[in-house]
Amino acid sequence: MKIQRLGHAMFVLKSKEGKNYLIDPFFDLNPGFPPDLDTAEFYQSFDCIFLTHGHIDHTSGLTKVTEHKPEIMIVAQYELALILLQQGIKNVLPINFGGSVTFDDVRITMVQAKHTSSYGETQGTPVYAGESAGYIFDFKDDYTLYHSGDTALMTDMKLIQNVYQPEIAILSSSGHFTMGPSEAAYAVNHLLDVKYVIPSHTFPSNETAVSPEKLTKLLQAFPVVEYMIDKDKELEELLKGHPKTTVVTIGYGEEREFEK
Repeated sequence: MKIQRLGHAMFVLKSKEGKNYLIDPFFDLNPGFPPDLDTAEFYQSFDCIFLTHGHIDHTSGLTKVTEHKPEIMIVAQYELALILLQQGIKNVLPINFGGSVTFDDVRITMVQAKHTSSYGETQGTPVYAGESAGYIFDFKDDYTLYHSGDTALMTDMKLIQNVYQPEIAILSSSGHFTMGPSEAAYAVNHLLDVKYVIPSHTFPSNETAVSPEKLTKLLQAFPVVEYMIDKDKELEELLKGHPKTTVVTIGYGEEREFEK
């Protein structure tokens, strides 16, 4: 399995069978999205999109994909899915916590997260969009991965570990809007039992951004982003020497292979 990071919380999971599963599309104002990937071929390469919640930095890229691939399936929590369907997006599959969708190479289950969810917050009054979610990706003959979505620390992570037994976790660890590095480290030490943890929801600095000009524009529009820059390093330091779990920091635009 391969994992490619395309932003603070946008990842592509690539199965051994060659399928590409996109999580939380956010392209415009995304300082971690490589400009050379802004092509029709890239947007057509996805086989399914999974949304963790409705906030702009997790959903605003939907139209870029549907413009080039209108029939692509989009999986979202019930209320958010209904909003998208009412907007005319065609192939939206509503599921809810505990519900699953199965493809030939993977079974994906929606699990709980502790975070808010609204939609259209930069276009007027935010619309309630249900509850935020995470996902379990149980790949056939490969790793099981837990994507936490945006979440605060919660004891439900222990239940998620016991039931689904993920070996890789993509954990939000930026602080401010989600749990921070210390809470993510606590989750790894006390609630999860994974081999690899990948920091998420952290933003690049000018030095690590693939689009520094987009970082400047993002900071002008959302100054709070400044509090979430370079938090990957803090989690890596907190878990240094962990007896079982390795922190894998994936650069923006970088793809890493995980061989089982």
